[in-house]
Amino acid sequence: MSTSFKTFPIWAFLSLLTNGILMLAVILLIWQQQKMTAFFGIITSPEPINLNSDRQIATPDLGRRHQLTYQQWVDILKQEAKVAADHRTPHLSILVGDSLSLWFPPELLPEGNNWLNQGISGETSNGLLKRLKIFDRTQPKVIFVMIGINDLIEGMSDGVILDNQRQIISYLRKVHPTAQIVVQSILPHGAEQTTWKGRDKLLGVANSRIRELNQQLQSISTKKGVKYLDLYPLFTNKQGNLRREFTTDGLHLSPEGYIVWRSALQIYSEIELKPQR
Repeated sequence: MSTSFKTFPIWAFLSLLTNGILMLAVILLIWQQQKMTAFFGIITSPEPINLNSDRQIATPDLGRRHQLTYQQWVDILKQEAKVAADHRTPHLSILVGDSLSLWFPPELLPEGNNWLNQGISGETSNGLLKRLKIFDRTQPKVIFVMIGINDLIEGMSDGVILDNQRQIISYLRKVHPTAQIVVQSILPHGAEQTTWKGRDKLLGVANSRIRELNQQLQSISTKKGVKYLDLYPLFTNKQGNLRREFTTDGLHLSPEGYIVWRSALQIYSEIELKPQR
Protein backbone atom coordinates (compact mmCIF):
# COMPACT_ATOMS: atom_id res chain seq x y z
CA MET A 1 0.00 0.00 0.00
CA SER A 2 1.56 3.29 -1.08
CA THR A 3 1.61 6.48 0.95
CA SER A 4 0.50 9.65 -0.82
CA PHE A 5 2.52 12.83 -0.56
CA LYS A 6 -0.57 14.55 0.84
CA THR A 7 -0.58 12.34 3.94
CA PHE A 8 3.19 11.91 4.31
CA PRO A 9 4.33 14.27 7.11
CA ILE A 10 6.57 17.05 5.82
CA TRP A 11 8.88 16.69 8.81
CA ALA A 12 9.41 13.03 7.99
CA PHE A 13 10.19 13.86 4.37
CA LEU A 14 12.68 16.53 5.40
CA SER A 15 14.28 14.12 7.87
CA LEU A 16 14.73 11.49 5.18
CA LEU A 17 16.06 14.09 2.77
CA THR A 18 18.56 15.48 5.27
CA ASN A 19 19.80 12.01 6.27
CA GLY A 20 20.17 11.05 2.61
CA ILE A 21 22.10 14.21 1.79
CA LEU A 22 24.32 13.72 4.85
CA MET A 23 25.18 10.12 3.97
CA LEU A 24 25.92 11.00 0.35
CA ALA A 25 27.97 14.02 1.35
CA VAL A 26 29.98 12.00 3.86
CA ILE A 27 30.83 9.42 1.22
CA LEU A 28 31.87 12.10 -1.24
CA LEU A 29 33.93 13.92 1.36
CA ILE A 30 35.74 10.73 2.36
CA TRP A 31 36.56 10.13 -1.28
CA GLN A 32 37.88 13.65 -1.58
CA GLN A 33 39.91 13.62 1.62
CA GLN A 34 41.43 10.21 0.94
CA LYS A 35 41.96 11.01 -2.77
CA MET A 36 40.24 7.81 -3.74
CA THR A 37 38.58 8.87 -6.96
CA ALA A 38 40.19 9.51 -10.30
CA PHE A 39 36.89 10.59 -11.82
CA PHE A 40 37.46 14.13 -10.64
CA GLY A 41 41.09 14.13 -11.72
CA ILE A 42 42.48 13.69 -8.20
CA ILE A 43 45.65 11.67 -7.78
CA THR A 44 44.98 8.47 -5.88
CA SER A 45 46.54 8.04 -2.45
CA PRO A 46 49.30 5.38 -2.28
CA GLU A 47 47.40 3.70 0.59
CA PRO A 48 43.67 4.33 0.10
CA ILE A 49 41.12 3.06 2.59
CA ASN A 50 39.75 -0.29 1.45
CA LEU A 51 36.19 -0.55 2.72
CA ASN A 52 36.08 -4.27 1.87
CA SER A 53 39.33 -5.22 3.55
CA ASP A 54 39.45 -8.23 5.86
CA ARG A 55 42.79 -7.29 7.37
CA GLN A 56 43.14 -6.98 11.14
CA ILE A 57 43.32 -3.32 12.10
CA ALA A 58 45.87 -2.62 14.81
CA THR A 59 44.74 -0.91 17.99
CA PRO A 60 46.46 2.49 18.33
CA ASP A 61 49.06 2.89 21.05
CA LEU A 62 47.35 5.06 23.65
CA GLY A 63 50.45 5.47 25.81
CA ARG A 64 50.60 6.38 29.48
CA ARG A 65 47.45 8.54 29.29
CA HIS A 66 45.40 5.37 28.82
CA GLN A 67 46.41 4.27 32.33
CA LEU A 68 45.06 7.35 34.10
CA THR A 69 42.37 6.95 36.73
CA TYR A 70 38.95 8.54 36.32
CA GLN A 71 39.78 11.32 38.79
CA GLN A 72 43.09 12.02 37.05
CA TRP A 73 41.19 12.43 33.79
CA VAL A 74 38.72 14.79 35.46
CA ASP A 75 41.60 16.89 36.82
CA ILE A 76 43.17 17.12 33.35
CA LEU A 77 39.86 18.14 31.78
CA LYS A 78 39.39 20.81 34.45
CA GLN A 79 42.77 22.29 33.60
CA GLU A 80 42.12 22.24 29.86
CA ALA A 81 38.67 23.79 30.29
CA LYS A 82 40.14 26.49 32.54
CA VAL A 83 42.67 27.43 29.87
CA ALA A 84 39.91 27.65 27.26
CA ALA A 85 37.78 29.80 29.58
CA ASP A 86 40.61 32.11 30.70
CA HIS A 87 41.70 32.73 27.12
CA ARG A 88 38.12 33.09 25.89
CA THR A 89 39.02 30.71 23.08
CA PRO A 90 37.11 31.79 19.96
CA HIS A 91 35.20 29.45 17.63
CA LEU A 92 35.21 26.81 20.35
CA SER A 93 33.66 23.39 19.76
CA ILE A 94 33.48 20.86 22.59
CA LEU A 95 33.40 17.06 22.34
CA VAL A 96 31.67 15.52 25.35
CA GLY A 97 31.45 11.80 26.01
CA ASP A 98 33.33 8.57 26.62
CA SER A 99 36.37 6.89 25.07
CA LEU A 100 34.99 7.24 21.54
CA SER A 101 35.22 11.02 21.90
CA LEU A 102 38.36 10.88 24.04
CA TRP A 103 40.46 9.13 21.39
CA PHE A 104 39.25 11.25 18.47
CA PRO A 105 42.58 12.05 16.71
CA PRO A 106 43.14 15.83 17.02
CA GLU A 107 44.48 15.98 13.48
CA LEU A 108 41.20 14.59 12.16
CA LEU A 109 38.91 17.07 13.88
CA PRO A 110 37.27 19.43 11.36
CA GLU A 111 39.26 22.57 10.67
CA GLY A 112 38.03 26.09 11.28
CA ASN A 113 37.27 25.61 14.98
CA ASN A 114 39.22 25.30 18.21
CA TRP A 115 38.40 21.97 19.85
CA LEU A 116 38.14 21.11 23.54
CA ASN A 117 37.89 17.35 24.13
CA GLN A 118 36.01 16.49 27.32
CA GLY A 119 35.81 12.73 26.86
CA ILE A 120 36.75 10.15 29.49
CA SER A 121 37.24 6.42 28.94
CA GLY A 122 34.45 4.32 30.43
CA GLU A 123 32.19 7.33 31.01
CA THR A 124 28.48 6.85 31.66
CA SER A 125 25.60 9.28 31.26
CA ASN A 126 25.40 9.64 35.04
CA GLY A 127 29.12 10.37 35.34
CA LEU A 128 28.96 12.89 32.51
CA LEU A 129 25.98 14.65 34.08
CA LYS A 130 27.92 15.12 37.31
CA ARG A 131 30.95 16.71 35.63
CA LEU A 132 29.37 19.03 33.07
CA LYS A 133 30.16 21.97 35.35
CA ILE A 134 33.85 21.52 34.52
CA PHE A 135 33.49 23.64 31.39
CA ASP A 136 30.78 26.02 32.65
CA ARG A 137 33.01 29.07 32.12
CA THR A 138 33.87 28.30 28.52
CA GLN A 139 32.00 29.99 25.69
CA PRO A 140 31.50 27.24 23.09
CA LYS A 141 29.88 27.75 19.74
CA VAL A 142 28.89 24.08 19.52
CA ILE A 143 28.79 21.19 21.99
CA PHE A 144 28.77 17.66 20.52
CA VAL A 145 27.49 15.01 22.94
CA MET A 146 27.84 11.23 22.55
CA ILE A 147 27.12 9.04 25.56
CA GLY A 148 25.31 5.82 26.43
CA ILE A 149 27.17 2.73 25.27
CA ASN A 150 28.84 2.19 28.66
CA ASP A 151 25.47 2.55 30.38
CA LEU A 152 24.17 -0.29 28.24
CA ILE A 153 27.23 -2.43 28.92
CA GLU A 154 26.76 -1.91 32.66
CA GLY A 155 23.13 -3.00 32.48
CA MET A 156 21.43 0.35 32.95
CA SER A 157 17.81 0.55 31.83
CA ASP A 158 16.72 2.58 28.81
CA GLY A 159 14.55 4.73 31.07
CA VAL A 160 17.48 5.78 33.27
CA ILE A 161 19.72 6.42 30.26
CA LEU A 162 17.14 8.61 28.57
CA ASP A 163 16.38 10.50 31.77
CA ASN A 164 20.09 11.25 32.19
CA GLN A 165 20.21 12.40 28.56
CA ARG A 166 17.30 14.78 29.22
CA GLN A 167 19.11 16.23 32.21
CA ILE A 168 22.36 16.61 30.24
CA ILE A 169 20.55 18.48 27.47
CA SER A 170 18.68 20.70 29.93
CA TYR A 171 21.86 21.57 31.81
CA LEU A 172 23.81 22.45 28.67
CA ARG A 173 20.97 24.60 27.32
CA LYS A 174 20.73 26.49 30.60
CA VAL A 175 24.46 27.08 31.14
CA HIS A 176 25.35 27.62 27.46
CA PRO A 177 22.29 29.38 26.01
CA THR A 178 24.12 30.68 22.93
CA ALA A 179 25.75 27.36 22.03
CA GLN A 180 24.29 24.89 19.58
CA ILE A 181 23.87 21.53 21.29
CA VAL A 182 24.26 18.49 19.02
CA VAL A 183 23.27 15.11 20.46
CA GLN A 184 24.90 12.29 18.53
CA SER A 185 23.45 8.82 18.22
CA ILE A 186 24.95 5.88 20.08
CA LEU A 187 27.06 3.81 17.69
CA PRO A 188 26.53 0.09 17.03
CA HIS A 189 29.01 -2.60 18.07
CA GLY A 190 30.67 -5.36 16.10
CA ALA A 191 28.50 -8.22 17.40
CA GLU A 192 30.14 -11.63 16.99
CA GLN A 193 33.28 -10.14 15.45
CA THR A 194 33.97 -8.19 18.64
CA THR A 195 37.33 -8.85 20.30
CA TRP A 196 37.09 -6.20 23.04
CA LYS A 197 37.92 -7.45 26.53
CA GLY A 198 34.36 -6.87 27.70
CA ARG A 199 32.95 -8.84 24.77
CA ASP A 200 30.46 -10.93 26.76
CA LYS A 201 28.80 -7.88 28.31
CA LEU A 202 28.77 -6.03 24.99
CA LEU A 203 27.12 -8.96 23.22
CA GLY A 204 24.37 -8.80 25.83
CA VAL A 205 23.33 -5.48 24.24
CA ALA A 206 21.54 -6.05 20.94
CA ASN A 207 22.19 -3.51 18.21
CA SER A 208 18.44 -3.46 17.64
CA ARG A 209 18.09 -2.08 21.16
CA ILE A 210 20.63 0.64 20.37
CA ARG A 211 18.63 1.59 17.26
CA GLU A 212 15.44 1.88 19.30
CA LEU A 213 17.22 3.90 21.98
CA ASN A 214 18.52 6.25 19.31
CA GLN A 215 15.00 6.80 18.00
CA GLN A 216 13.89 7.86 21.47
CA LEU A 217 16.98 10.01 21.83
CA GLN A 218 16.13 11.77 18.58
CA SER A 219 12.60 12.42 19.83
CA ILE A 220 13.93 13.86 23.09
CA SER A 221 16.36 16.11 21.21
CA THR A 222 13.55 17.46 19.05
CA LYS A 223 11.34 18.16 22.05
CA LYS A 224 14.23 19.85 23.88
CA GLY A 225 15.00 22.04 20.88
CA VAL A 226 18.53 20.75 20.23
CA LYS A 227 20.15 19.20 17.16
CA TYR A 228 20.42 15.46 16.58
CA LEU A 229 23.12 13.90 14.43
CA ASP A 230 22.32 10.32 13.39
CA LEU A 231 25.70 8.66 12.86
CA TYR A 232 24.39 5.13 13.29
CA PRO A 233 23.64 4.31 9.62
CA LEU A 234 27.06 5.53 8.52
CA PHE A 235 28.78 2.84 10.59
CA THR A 236 26.64 -0.25 9.99
CA ASN A 237 26.99 -3.19 7.62
CA LYS A 238 24.14 -5.13 6.03
CA GLN A 239 23.56 -7.00 9.29
CA GLY A 240 23.20 -3.75 11.23
CA ASN A 241 26.49 -4.20 13.09
CA LEU A 242 29.55 -1.96 13.31
CA ARG A 243 31.55 -2.37 10.12
CA ARG A 244 34.79 -4.25 10.70
CA GLU A 245 36.99 -1.70 8.92
CA PHE A 246 35.67 1.09 11.15
CA THR A 247 36.67 -0.52 14.46
CA THR A 248 39.71 -1.91 16.23
CA ASP A 249 37.88 -4.33 18.53
CA GLY A 250 34.15 -4.13 17.86
CA LEU A 251 33.63 -1.18 20.19
CA HIS A 252 36.34 1.44 19.65
CA LEU A 253 36.95 3.15 16.34
CA SER A 254 39.79 2.69 13.90
CA PRO A 255 41.36 5.61 11.98
CA GLU A 256 38.94 4.80 9.15
CA GLY A 257 36.04 5.07 11.58
CA TYR A 258 37.20 8.45 12.79
CA ILE A 259 37.49 9.69 9.21
CA VAL A 260 33.81 8.83 8.71
CA TRP A 261 32.89 10.61 11.95
CA ARG A 262 35.01 13.62 11.04
CA SER A 263 33.37 13.82 7.62
CA ALA A 264 29.91 13.65 9.19
CA LEU A 265 30.78 16.44 11.64
CA GLN A 266 32.16 18.60 8.86
CA ILE A 267 29.23 18.11 6.50
CA TYR A 268 26.65 18.43 9.28
CA SER A 269 28.24 21.67 10.44
CA GLU A 270 28.05 23.05 6.90
CA ILE A 271 24.40 22.05 6.49
CA GLU A 272 22.92 22.57 9.94
CA LEU A 273 25.22 24.74 12.03
CA LYS A 274 25.82 27.78 9.87
CA PRO A 275 25.75 30.91 12.07
CA GLN A 276 22.59 32.97 11.91
CA ARG A 277 23.01 36.30 10.13
